[in-house]
Formats: sequence, C-alpha cells, structure tokens
Amino acid sequence: MIWKKITIETTTEAVDMISYTLGELGVEGIQVEDKVPLSEEDKKAMFIDILPELPPDDGVAFVSCYVDDPERDVDSLVEQIKDELNDMASYMDIGAGTITLGVTEDKDWINNWKEFFQPFRLGNTLIKPAWIPTDEVDHVPGEIMIEIDPGTAFGTGNHETTRLCIELLEEYTKKDSEVLDLGCGSGILSIVASKFGAGYVHGIDIDALAVEASYDNCRLNQVQADFEQGDVLGDSEFLQKQIATHKKYDIIVANILADVIIPLTGIVKEFMTKDSIFISSGIINTKEEAVREALEQNGYRIMAVSRMNDWVAFAAARNEAQLSD
Repeated sequence: MIWKKITIETTTEAVDMISYTLGELGVEGIQVEDKVPLSEEDKKAMFIDILPELPPDDGVAFVSCYVDDPERDVDSLVEQIKDELNDMASYMDIGAGTITLGVTEDKDWINNWKEFFQPFRLGNTLIKPAWIPTDEVDHVPGEIMIEIDPGTAFGTGNHETTRLCIELLEEYTKKDSEVLDLGCGSGILSIVASKFGAGYVHGIDIDALAVEASYDNCRLNQVQADFEQGDVLGDSEFLQKQIATHKKYDIIVANILADVIIPLTGIVKEFMTKDSIFISSGIINTKEEAVREALEQNGYRIMAVSRMNDWVAFAAARNEAQLSD
C-alpha cells in the first residue's frame, strides 16, 4: 500500500497545537522531527548508552501525517490545514508554515529486520534464526546450535555485548551450575547457559513480552528454564521476594546497560557466595571505569575484562573478606 504523506514545516513552539489540529481533522499517525535536546527523563526511557548527536536546536520542526484512505480527498485536507495554519499564525509563531506532499510505501517493519539476522558462529556455538531451516545451515558436527526468534524482545545474540557474555559463560559455566539471567530479553543467554551444562537457570525481565519470548525460545531449543517478570531495581518488594525465595547462584549474568549495571552491583551480591561469578555486559567503553569503580566499591574482585569494538564485559567475584555467608 502507498501512503500519502503531508509534511508541515513549522516551529517547535507550534508542534503541539498543529498535532492537536491534525487530530481534530481526523488524521492519525503523526510524526515530529526536530532538534530539541533530549531530557533526562527521555534518555532514561530510551534504555540506550549511545545517544544520538543532534545539531544545535534551531527552533524548526517538521510535522508529518499519513493518509491511507483512498477515498479521502488529500487536496481538500491540505486546504483545511492551510486554513488552520493561517488562523494559528494570528496568535503564535508557526514559522515557514509550508506544506509539502509525498508518498511512502507501507512496509512490514515488524518483520523486515529478519533479513539482516543471519546464522553466525561464536567459538563452538552456532546461533541461527528459527525461521531458517536447519538443513540450510552449514552445521559442524559437535558444535552447539541455538535457534532464536526474538519476536519483539531484545536479543538476536549478534550484538557484541551478547557475544562477550557468551564467551564468558562458556568459560565459567560448569556442569550443573545454577544461573540467574537478569534482563533475559529473548532468553538467549539462558539457553546458552543451559547448553553449556547449567543445571538450573532463572531469568528475570521487566518486559512481559521478553518473558514470553524466552519461554518460546527455550521450548524451541528443548531446554528448561524458569522466567518471571519483575524489576529488582525499582521494585523493592519483588527484590526481597527473590532474596527470600531463591538460593544463591553460581553465575549471575546481566547484559543490560552501564547505567543499570552500576546500581545492580549493590544488589547482585545478595545472590552470590564466595565462589559465584557476576558477568556484566552492555557496557560502552566510555563507562568502563564507572562500572569498574562500582564493582570495586561493592566488594568485588575483577576476574576478567573482555572487549569487542566499543563494548566491555566484566567477570567479577566477591571479596571473601566482605562476605557474610
């Protein structure tokens, strides 16, 4: 389907009013482009460490809307918008107020990303998309094969942060290890730990869709793991329940973000013994020292540091002198 696109060049001051007006005209799917710096609240909501670099805010904004109804008269809609803009200009700065028309193709954005997820190897592990038949993949005898369908959850395994975790899991996971996967995403690290010989795996994620995807992927790979939705950082009641009902783990793995890893260092130790290992990844290199400092201040000794491109992962153990168990 081809959508007709209407774009208005205006000011950031007028964006809200124009968006409201378009809604009143029966238009849905409004897009705003501007150079307004992100607020601290916005940055936290984005859950990313690498933020987009924007040029200086010049006060200009582009408001676009899309029309997919073949029976709607776009020319008439444009005239209505012009009338509204003229009226608006009498009491606020709408900037250029120019309108341009274009078209855009309606694509299956939910699934089109799959063409970029191809099988890849990491050591003795082959990770492949679930939608590619096994007989179409060059599977080497003896290697571990993991099938993943992330759905809408994060985690194909192809990102450097996940690769770093897999390498450290392969090094530290022993037969019958008990593993806690914090921020399990699609469940890939839980599956990897099971394939490497873990006897019990428990995954936690704040997103219900991630929990669902993790269970689906475990069934796909014929491994067992327990998953639940929860927030060990923001929900103290949930955290206390975890501490009270779950015993210590041999390995805790968290592939999240540096800004989440840092406060986690003070929590994860509640699940560790003197022999436990905390694997943390998702750390951009510019925040490596901040994470290192948090680990050391919370009584960890760093066992290994792995790097891949701009990303860093730590493997750390507890300092026995600071253990109470």
